[in-house]
Amino acid sequence: MNSIGVFGGTFDPIHYGHLRTAFELLQALRFDEVRFMPCGDPPHRGQTFADAELRLQMVQVATAGQAGFVVDDRELKRQGPSYSVDTLSTLRADYPERPLGLIVGMDAFLGLTRWRQWREILELAHVVVAHRPGWRAPDMGPLGELLTERGTHRINDLHESLAGKIVIHDVTQLEISSTDIRDLVAGGRDPRFLTPNAVREVINQSGCYAGTDKPRK
Repeated sequence: MNSIGVFGGTFDPIHYGHLRTAFELLQALRFDEVRFMPCGDPPHRGQTFADAELRLQMVQVATAGQAGFVVDDRELKRQGPSYSVDTLSTLRADYPERPLGLIVGMDAFLGLTRWRQWREILELAHVVVAHRPGWRAPDMGPLGELLTERGTHRINDLHESLAGKIVIHDVTQLEISSTDIRDLVAGGRDPRFLTPNAVREVINQSGCYAGTDKPRK
């Protein structure tokens, strides 16, 4: 079955940390595609700094030309908070026979029980946890129990069923953050080599992070 990795985020801006994680998981977990989902209204992070149109443009230029990378703007088009369970519900309706793998960082996974209708997420998709040094998978509590019940090390499990498994997979640690990039630009410095040149050009031409410290839609 043709599997889809689902990679959401504000991407404010997208950078090489995002891209390398997606690329490694695309190859290692044998996804047919990784679908980048810029978040419209992030329920846990407040407003964004660049507007939706610019963030979408930055994701598009960053992923252009890479086989297996797809950009999906459904969250930007939907009104209201961008809850993962709602996004996965629409993806499941569009692709009823394709396995879905929701890609999250270990930090996000540790907060999974605070997500809206979090148990339903595993009825709609697998959960792929991008693991980096310094984080530890839980072995107690609700998440520890969930990993005992749903965790797997078999990549084939992501392809032989539509949803329901949790895979923790190591990815290369790149100490890059969108916050640091915004701060660099606001301070008049150049984010070269932290994000693709095409993204850097969008940032420079739009002035979306120059001298601003206030989030906006």
